[in-house]
Order: sequence, then C-alpha cells, then structure tokens
Amino acid sequence: MTACLRRGMLAALLLGTLSTAAWAQPKTVGVLLKNVSNPFWDAAAQGAKDGAKAAGVNVYVLSSQSDADVGPQLDICNTMLERKTDALVVAAVNPTGLLPCLAQATKRGIPILDIDSNLVQDIAEKAGVNVANSIGSDNRQAGAQGAKYMAGKIQKGKVLLLEGAPGTLTAIDRAAGFKDELPKVAPGLHIVASLTGNWERDKAANVTNDVLTANPDLAAIFASNDQMGLGAVEAARAAGRSDLIIVSVDGIPDAVAAIKEGRLAASVAQLPYLFGYRGVETAAGLLAGKTYHPWKLVIPLVVLDKAVLEKGTDPMLKYVR
Repeated sequence: MTACLRRGMLAALLLGTLSTAAWAQPKTVGVLLKNVSNPFWDAAAQGAKDGAKAAGVNVYVLSSQSDADVGPQLDICNTMLERKTDALVVAAVNPTGLLPCLAQATKRGIPILDIDSNLVQDIAEKAGVNVANSIGSDNRQAGAQGAKYMAGKIQKGKVLLLEGAPGTLTAIDRAAGFKDELPKVAPGLHIVASLTGNWERDKAANVTNDVLTANPDLAAIFASNDQMGLGAVEAARAAGRSDLIIVSVDGIPDAVAAIKEGRLAASVAQLPYLFGYRGVETAAGLLAGKTYHPWKLVIPLVVLDKAVLEKGTDPMLKYVR
C-alpha cells in the first residue's frame, strides 16, 4: 500500500469519525414561556429542564416579562431562531402574536410544539405555521371544575368572576367554562360582576375591593388564576370577609399554602410542571421522527382543597410544584 493511499484512507476514516460525532451531538430544544416571575411558569421551566435530562436533549428556557405583552415575546422568539434550536416549545401569549416568528421556524423545518393550548391549529396553518402538537389542560374544563367545586360549598348568592388578560385564549376559555357550568350546578348563584384582573394579584385585589364595596353581601369569587385568587383573598381579609368562598386555577405553591391555611377554598391545579416536562419530551420525540395523536395532548386537572392535600393520596399530587 502506497503512502498516498494510506493517507487517503486515514483521512476518510477521520472524516467519517468526525461526521458521526457531529451527528451524535444532542439536539437542542428552545422553550419560550410567558412569565417566569409567575410561579406557574417557573414550574413549567423546571419541568422542561427535567424533561430534557430524561430525553437526552439540551434545553434553554427564555421568557417575556408579562403574561399579556405580545411584542417582547415575539422579539424573544425571533432571537431564538438566531441560535442553535432544533425544536421550539412555545407558550404563546395569544393565538396570533408569535405567528410571524413561527412561520419562519416552519420554513426552516424546526418542529413547533404548543404548550398551554394557546395556538389554534387552523389559524396557525393559514399563517404558514405547522404546529406539530398542542399540550395543555382543558381550560374550559378548568372553569367548569371551579364552578362545580363552588356549587358544592354554596348554592345561593352573588359571585364575582375575575378574568385573565383580555383577548388571551386561556382567559376566554376559563371564564366561559365557569359561566356555562355555574347555572347548571347552582342556579341560585349569580355572577354580579365579570371583570379582568389581568392575571395580576394587585389588580385583582383592587377589583375585589371595589366589587365588595358595591356588593357587601358577595358570597363567592372565582379567579381565573391563582395570582388573582390570592389578591382576592387579601382584599376579602382586609374587608373582614374571611367567609367568602374563593376558588382559583393553577395550583401554584402560594395557593397551596393558602389552602392549607384555610384562606383559599380550592385551586383547580393545571400541573404546569407537566406542561414543560412533556413538552420537551414530545419535542425530542418529534426530532427522532415520532408522531403523536391526537393533535391535542391533554394534561389532567386536579382540584386541590384542604381535604385532598391532607389526605395526600392522589397520584397527580407529585406533579404539583
């Protein structure tokens, strides 16, 4: 064998080794959330990191500073396309805000996974966006579960509904689920005010204070997330109304603590940890060529109250963060 031939074979072997090493590099999943300062999304971020470890992929998590501000989240999405990102997991602020960025991702062949059920499949497709799957809880069912729990505690009286950020699909569905279910399970409960707390504790406290002033005989409050529910708890306590039945949604740590202390009646837990975990796990599967059916992959709901927490036997409690 000539020296030239040996050098050629060695070069080919090295090239093959390098190519294999490059091919074997772990894939990277970019996760875009709404607001990590909200404990709900902090739990989702932790789930994403744990899901990445289990799936053998790299992950990075970015977030906007508001659950309702579309522009900054779109800017972050665009920057994610400038770095190594093999798949995108997104919790969009609303159904349309991220579509320009996601259309570019689709053109580049980057799989897109929706979490928290904020993207609408047909709207996305019309914008040139291919959303592989959607993972999240049924927000209408969350509202309905809140109504059912409330009806189990009280059958007559005035109710305040604290809605989330206007125009967001999550807010719309949770409020609609509550409004549709309440007259079925408790015809004697009447919504006297349905107002936005914009997902914020302080704003919800102010709204609750105003409604209590106008309706001192208010009997119950349904808050579309825990932050607003905790704001309602603060306002009710300040008004000397510890008897109010207050039910919220999400199951964040502060809400769990308030339930244990008897300040909050219940929270319909959406298990955001699983949003992040299964989101990254599914994204890794998509990169490996797997397909998932149906298009909407549902995360179960757990209604948390003091009895459920003290009993501690529900298998889904291990995912409450």
